[in-house]
Amino acid sequence: MRHALLLPRRLAGHFAPALLFLLLAPAAARAQDAAEWLARAAQAARQMNYVGTIVYQIGPHVETSRLSHLFDNGVELEKLVSLDGPAREVVRTQNEVRYYYPDVKIIKIEPRTFRNAFPSLSQEQQRSLSQYYDFKLLGGERVGGRAAQVVAFEPRDGLRYGHRFWADAATGLLLKARVFNERGDVVEQFAFTDLTVNVKIDLALVQPSWPSPPSDWQTRQGSGGDVKQQDTGWVVSRLPPGFAKVMEGYRKLRGKPEPVAHLVFSDGLVAISVFVEPLPPSVAVTGPAQQGGLNIFSTRLDDHLITALGEAPGATVRQIATSVVPRR
Repeated sequence: MRHALLLPRRLAGHFAPALLFLLLAPAAARAQDAAEWLARAAQAARQMNYVGTIVYQIGPHVETSRLSHLFDNGVELEKLVSLDGPAREVVRTQNEVRYYYPDVKIIKIEPRTFRNAFPSLSQEQQRSLSQYYDFKLLGGERVGGRAAQVVAFEPRDGLRYGHRFWADAATGLLLKARVFNERGDVVEQFAFTDLTVNVKIDLALVQPSWPSPPSDWQTRQGSGGDVKQQDTGWVVSRLPPGFAKVMEGYRKLRGKPEPVAHLVFSDGLVAISVFVEPLPPSVAVTGPAQQGGLNIFSTRLDDHLITALGEAPGATVRQIATSVVPRR
């Protein structure tokens, strides 16, 4: 959907000056404006109290969950409860994430190494935003009963997806988001259907329903883990324009006897991960795979298996995977 949104009369005075600025501003100013918009959304997601119902869709799969988020004296706590399908509860604290599956009596525990929020952007990434995306303020809409500011990041090449965001006009909190593939189809989206912000949240609302799990439950350590940042000896020889390396190191994954090399590349808006490991003897299938907006490409290089994945066109993920080589 690529139509211009009309400004509601009551919001016109708020958005029109910003829209005029974007039309007249040079590219450097637009890059800064885009980065500041992302930073405001990220800060709101971390530092506000809110409770709401979220509908998340990836491909044909749709999930509805109840989200409670508490920020108190610099401490961030969050609980996500699935409202349809198999019962599931996800509780995030400062240091870990716990997944509760009551139907099968399993708890999975993983370190909290990152959150799904916009990262802080370097100057290089800010320049990439303006060079490889058109940042557009589209106007105002309502999401979950709240007035929202709508912005778009439209790719200037075929190497990245388009993104559209709806942020709460009053607080900057992200209310809705869509990811568009290279054909303009929506491949992933989420939205709040109802939301209450800046409310007093009882601590019990963000704590697990099973603080002391029954004795017949299993506790499993998840596959995630902190990345031990260091030089892995691997490089991407044909990195797509606009992408830069933001992390490199080794990560321990479930089922792998040794840590695997993990490199992350970002254009300031999305990230693509690369994993390099000794070729497992049981691996017979390589090539592309897709899950909603997530593209995956695996390939062999001598005695190593290389896998790249990210929310980017298949050609971009493939280019990165097939150009991973040892550093010389």
